[in-house]
This record gives sequence, C-alpha cells and structure tokens, in this order.
Amino acid sequence: MKLLTHNMLSSRCIKGVDVGYPLGIQAKDVKISEVGFNNEFVSRIIPKLDWNTLYNAADSLGHAGDLPQTLIEDFENNEEFLRKVHHVLLEIEVIDGELVCPETGRKFPITSGIPNMLLNEDEV
Repeated sequence: MKLLTHNMLSSRCIKGVDVGYPLGIQAKDVKISEVGFNNEFVSRIIPKLDWNTLYNAADSLGHAGDLPQTLIEDFENNEEFLRKVHHVLLEIEVIDGELVCPETGRKFPITSGIPNMLLNEDEV
C-alpha cells in the first residue's frame, strides 16, 4: 500500500465511527521501489492530500526526514520538494502490516501491499 492510498482511506463505514481518519499504520514489511517522476502529477495531487496525515504516516515508517512538517508555499515550482513528495507518496510501499482505526482500534490487514478494508457483518 502506497502512502498516497493511505492518505485517502478511512474507517468511517464502521458502525459507531464518526471520522475514522487518519488510520494508523503498523508496518511489518516496507519496500522502496523506484517509480518514474511526473512533476505535473505530484503538483496536482498535493492540494488533494491531508498534509499532516502524509507527514505522520511517513514519520511512522521512518521516512519523514526530507519532508517539512507543513506544506511549503509555491511548491509547484520547487522540483526538489516535488521529488521528495513523489518518493514518499509513490516509492514507499507497505507490503505487510495493519491499518488501525483511530476511534475503535479495529485493525485492517495489509497483505502483499493490499489493504483489506472489508467489514464484518456486525460492524455495518
């Protein structure tokens, strides 16, 4: 699961959960793979992200060192910054681990890079 995906997931569909965001990450296996850089894609996705969630997810995996804690101004014209965000969003992948609901503690497994967000019948 890439951190881009993590930034958009929530457990809000669980009965009794109001927000369910952001999900915690407990990673057992993390892989880094090189992905071609696309300046335009990264520039356009940044405004759609929750920056604090991205920073905290990267930090929990030990990869926040190059990111500022707050989004910089004029980011779309800073290629060095965009490359760092690209790396965190698209090149870091949680292969095995769990996502954790912040309200209930419910754990969702990540297996082979795929988060399983299916709910049990009693959770719907």
